Amino acid sequence: MIKVTVWNENRHEQINPKVQEVYPEGIHTAIASFLEEEFIVRTATLDEPEHGLTDEVLDDTDVLIWWGHMAHDEVEDRIVEKVKERVLDGMGFVPLHSAHNSKIFKVLMGTRTGKLKWRESDDTERLWVVEAGHPIVEGIPEVIELEKEEMYGERFDIPQPEELIFISWFSGGEVFRSGCTYKRGKGKVFYFRPGHETYPTYYPENNHW
Repeated sequence: MIKVTVWNENRHEQINPKVQEVYPEGIHTAIASFLEEEFIVRTATLDEPEHGLTDEVLDDTDVLIWWGHMAHDEVEDRIVEKVKERVLDGMGFVPLHSAHNSKIFKVLMGTRTGKLKWRESDDTERLWVVEAGHPIVEGIPEVIELEKEEMYGERFDIPQPEELIFISWFSGGEVFRSGCTYKRGKGKVFYFRPGHETYPTYYPENNHW
């Protein structure tokens, strides 16, 4: 069975009452709770020793999911290097939402991935599947609608995706490449955009999945 580690900086949950209300056990716990139905799942957070990403954890991880936002700079460079090496050796890596500006995603992409448009104003988001038949979208309808999300808009400074799986449309008219795959060494990367900390996006029952 695939072994998944869900990493979260877990900072907003400690200081923002609105985030605490939406994710009282942390974003990492919300994500892990529905993945546990099909995978072996553990969680790790920024303030654990070695950010929870010890050699033992990484050696026992097939796929690393990453959520970060306000504390990107606090991730130690030596941990970033360890994660990069694991990806190059074959570990899957799934950066979510504002992990677009994480150290590890920037290292793997080699571009200024933090460059994009954004707006937090309760936009409706529609994620359109543009690569029907891809394993990532197996069992997913043609469009996923999120009632409220933070807007990300182009241009997103990433390399040309090897596969573009989702394009988002927002109620303000913007579009965004929201599901992008890459190969780095023996590993695979899938950037997936949704998941602002003040919206219950990671509770699938609240959305039209």
